[in-house]
Amino acid sequence: MKYVITVLLSFSLFGCSLSVPQPPIAKQTKDLFDADSDGVINQRDRCADTPIDAVVDNDGCPTFVKNSEENNIHVLFANDSSEIPESYMENISNMSEFLAKYPKTHIELKGYASPVGNAAYNVGLSKRRAAAIQQALITEGVAPSRIKTIGFGDSDPVKASDAEESNTLSRRVVAQVVGSQGNVVKEWTIYTVREN
Repeated sequence: MKYVITVLLSFSLFGCSLSVPQPPIAKQTKDLFDADSDGVINQRDRCADTPIDAVVDNDGCPTFVKNSEENNIHVLFANDSSEIPESYMENISNMSEFLAKYPKTHIELKGYASPVGNAAYNVGLSKRRAAAIQQALITEGVAPSRIKTIGFGDSDPVKASDAEESNTLSRRVVAQVVGSQGNVVKEWTIYTVREN
């Protein structure tokens, strides 16, 4: 009798078990690795070479802070001359160092002339002045592709108290810095050193 009860209990236990279907296991097709360790997986990372410890956005691109440092050139020339006065060479050297410090920065040299003489001649003179500054920067190591020159002739004279001063200040080349990326914002860690 014990044997019959044991067999009946066994059948009743097997009869109550349910077979629950298992959900299918999804195949991993996306790249979940983070090659540049910025916290954004490769599949979503739009900036593959993020600097270490940079603050990143949802696309894995670093956050930049615009650098407030800027540098300009203002060179005055003698009448009917495109020769750079020696007193401005330090200014040009400083600009070349600035451009070396910011390799993605470009410079635009604008040449001008005083309204004395023929307008067409003054355009050529202003171009020669800008080209002289360009050549000085190239000699200092700046790539020619980073320098643009424009000659405006006598189209924008400087207004001063008298004509002679106005003409002197109008014989110039000015430089305007074009495009600068800035610095990457670093993430704070327990090892971060605060700068004062």
